[in-house]
Amino acid sequence: MNTRILTTLAAGALLAATAACGATSLDDGASAAPSEGAAPTVALDPAPTEEKAADVINAITPDPALAAGVPARVKEKGLKVVSSMGYPPMEVFGSDGKTAIGFDPALTRAIARKLGVNVTITDEEFNSQIPGVLTGRYDFVISSMTDNPERQGQVTFVDYVRAGAGLLVKTGNPAGVTGPKDLCGKTVSVVDNGSSMELAERYDADCEKDGKAEIDILKFPGDQEALLQVSGGRAQATITDYVVAASKAADPKLGVEAIALDGTESPWGIGMKPDNKQLIDSVRGALDSLIRSGEYGNLLKAWNLEKLAVQSAVINGGK
Repeated sequence: MNTRILTTLAAGALLAATAACGATSLDDGASAAPSEGAAPTVALDPAPTEEKAADVINAITPDPALAAGVPARVKEKGLKVVSSMGYPPMEVFGSDGKTAIGFDPALTRAIARKLGVNVTITDEEFNSQIPGVLTGRYDFVISSMTDNPERQGQVTFVDYVRAGAGLLVKTGNPAGVTGPKDLCGKTVSVVDNGSSMELAERYDADCEKDGKAEIDILKFPGDQEALLQVSGGRAQATITDYVVAASKAADPKLGVEAIALDGTESPWGIGMKPDNKQLIDSVRGALDSLIRSGEYGNLLKAWNLEKLAVQSAVINGGK
């Protein structure tokens, strides 16, 4: 079942919440109706208190020019966004088990505030996310998704970070895995249909080319299931994004250690329906504004992810 993380409220309830939550209105309380084409008055939801970047997010004010260019449906109903929780530090649940926090939700809320709208973030398994965007159920997907040519055939990306992959192995590395060549003849768990699966298949092809034993690739719907195969001893390694691997390796209860896979860096993108050009321009403009203002850098810093920074919002930069 999909989990609703943050619900966009009716306008009257939002205005009432402004006084209680200190939310910011686009017109600073002006009562006049907005002119045609202007952004409507919206009381913006505050960031969750557990969000490490909450202070940064709550200090962001809408950009009037960007807000005016937001598609009418988004102005009226807010952004509908899909992600996949359980991928720290990028996307995780708060202590209540239902509130989305992490860098991807933080950037999503920052973009929404820059555009002067509220946002609903829905938790979906990875393979359902792009179809949900293409059918119009969601406005965009932001879920540590690698921008690559194959996916560009379905969605248009606005690239927001650049990151590489890594391996997770049991603490002490009993299988002696130090890099891709050591995976030949071993069992590796991955997220089905993700960039980690593509890497595993590439490494398997290299093993075959070198005349070595093939890699037994186990595919799962989510990162957590893939990790359990390592901790349970069924797989000798799992491939994931290095930022996630490092985060999990920092938790002694998991009993794993991280190994960086050099040369795997690529952009991650916010994916949108290609013909939704007005929204693509709005999201790109908001991200560029956050980068120029330094707010983007502060969001990354809050989650200790400064190394992932990009210098500008690029469209479909994955090669």
